[in-house]
Amino acid sequence: MIYSGTAISVQALEGGIAEFKFDLANESVNKFNRATLEDLKSAIEAVKADSNIKGLVVTSGKPVFIVGADITEFVGSFAQGEAAIIEWVASANQIFNAFEDLPFPTVAAINGIALGGGFEMCLVCDYRVMSTAAKVGLPEVKLGIFPGFGGTVRLPRVIGIDNAVEWIAAGAEKRPDAALKDGAVDAVVAPDQLQAAALSLVQQCIDGKIDWKAKRAEKLNPVKLNMLEQMMAFQTATAVVVGKAGPNYPAPKLALQGMQQHASLGREDALKVEAKNFAKAAVTPQANALIGLFMADQAVKKASKKHEGKGSKEINQAAVLGAGIMGGGIAYQAASKGTPIIMKDIRTEALDLGMGEASKLLGKQVEKGRLSPADMGKTLSRIRPTLNYGDFNSVDIIIEAVVENPKVKTAVLSEVEGLVKEDTILASNTSTISITYLAKSLKRPENFVGMHFFNPVHMMPLVEVIRGEKSSDEAVAATVKLAQKMGKTPIVVNDCPGFLVNRVLFPYFGGFDMLVRDGADFQAVDKVMEKFGWPMGPAYLLDVVGIDTGVHAAKIMAEGFPDRMQPNYKSGTEIMFENNRYGQKNGKGYYVYEQDKKGKPKKVVDQTTYELLAPIVAERKEFDAQEIIDRCMIPMVNEVARCLEEGIVASAAEADMALIMGIGFPPFRGGACRYVDQVGIANYVAACEKYAHLGKAYEAPKLLLDMAAANKKFFG
Repeated sequence: MIYSGTAISVQALEGGIAEFKFDLANESVNKFNRATLEDLKSAIEAVKADSNIKGLVVTSGKPVFIVGADITEFVGSFAQGEAAIIEWVASANQIFNAFEDLPFPTVAAINGIALGGGFEMCLVCDYRVMSTAAKVGLPEVKLGIFPGFGGTVRLPRVIGIDNAVEWIAAGAEKRPDAALKDGAVDAVVAPDQLQAAALSLVQQCIDGKIDWKAKRAEKLNPVKLNMLEQMMAFQTATAVVVGKAGPNYPAPKLALQGMQQHASLGREDALKVEAKNFAKAAVTPQANALIGLFMADQAVKKASKKHEGKGSKEINQAAVLGAGIMGGGIAYQAASKGTPIIMKDIRTEALDLGMGEASKLLGKQVEKGRLSPADMGKTLSRIRPTLNYGDFNSVDIIIEAVVENPKVKTAVLSEVEGLVKEDTILASNTSTISITYLAKSLKRPENFVGMHFFNPVHMMPLVEVIRGEKSSDEAVAATVKLAQKMGKTPIVVNDCPGFLVNRVLFPYFGGFDMLVRDGADFQAVDKVMEKFGWPMGPAYLLDVVGIDTGVHAAKIMAEGFPDRMQPNYKSGTEIMFENNRYGQKNGKGYYVYEQDKKGKPKKVVDQTTYELLAPIVAERKEFDAQEIIDRCMIPMVNEVARCLEEGIVASAAEADMALIMGIGFPPFRGGACRYVDQVGIANYVAACEKYAHLGKAYEAPKLLLDMAAANKKFFG
């Protein structure tokens, strides 16, 4: 053994070739934490000192290669400011450079995922051989930063400026064929041939059949384009990237600026420019929010595992009650992830609609080349439509997805309970109806939970798992397990009107309704909130959700929380409903809808809307953008704080993730709790006081008042 550490070992193979293996102790994956970087430094010194080594193969002892830098560690450096970040990056680059400068050829054998710092380690090697089972990429922009271990310097020199810009600015993971096509790897082989291929390549270098020194020199020297060619390449790329990223995501633009600045420089100077721009990106509020989201996602996964651990029930056969669009979407999602599912309805037409929805979604996958027709057939065969309860005695979990009516739901649930095994889990896909209330009609309420999918099911990642008063840990665990099996992110919440997501969404709509009442132009409100970062403004969102659905849910919320959700005025949304303007579903709501060239609904302003609103609206008034933001956001954020106070949701991280995944809260703001942190708790409470005259929805809850008094944050 040439070297043995906690993360890396180096051992001699035959013919002067050594294996440089990453295998971080007590971890399921390899990552660049402080221990790994220190180990890397020591391992490099050991191989430099060994005169017998003629070539090096870099491998992994785990199913992945290296997942990247350890965010939980490096995020602490970001809080110390730009100078500290530059220093941290520079120290890491010294180690990477020392590896790149080894006096013999190096080949990376990429067996699995190599992302971020993991792929930057591959770029440091002279050659890269990739398994067909592997993925590579530089996804750092998704965290509001960009590659800082030499990725923006080396990649353009390896694959050209155009390709490098696309890789870095999009942050997408690349499959082997795409990586080979762009020149990011030198060979792609089957997993069982990876080691042999890497050894063969390094042997060819040792034998002088390949000029590895010339290959390495390309990374050490400036990009092989003159200034005019560089300028043209970067100008075109910048326009595209900035257009896609928009003003709320500065990292891609900063990455490109840096790449353009250092394209004409040698490695050492180029890395200094990269570090400087990396530090600028790292201290932005967007980076803080997006890294925070990543941490929150990890917290949600940990929470799911904790819930999962409280039950042992396996889900081998599922069923959905109620076909149609929602039932068909649930059936599709389960079947596409390998779970057989029975789809039951009382009408053949509904079953046809449900199967049609599943077929349509699968057909789109086939069109895009993501699925073969044969696989589509296999997936469809996992969905069994039926008009009776024939095989329900073998079902492990049943998802009820009938009409949002408590009488219908209780009737259906109590009927099916008598036809299934004693341990079968019943789950209601309801968006508003109390799980505790629905459980009263059941003989085994401990087996009953809520399982709230968001529409469209195949696109929305969140599933709220709702614990009723009598729901058992076993039932919650089984439902969490199924949601994960279906490719969704489950967040467990306690029962209350609207649960978590709808409970906090409707105060936002309430803020919008009051703005319209007080003279705001609904279009102006939409524009401001879209600029704030929402995918659509509140009027447009109500049209998409369905104004009839919104009015129905608002009544339930008002009954549950009359002190702050019962309006004492007629809202614009009620006016739309009374005039049969239900939104996109019937072509007219706040906006009217026409089909675009692709057959998708396109919103168009309708003067009739203003005429209908006129009797209930104060004199038209122009509101300041910040006032619009405050009046929409404060009721939502306050309700999130109340949910935390009441234990409806267990943590700020879970609350933030639910809002991001469930209703499209702007990711670059990190969620409602992180938004408060960024605004500043004192500033936020002051804004609540400013608008307190508008009603209880604007009064800061005790949690936020206590945090302000102690100058506390939700995170950090």
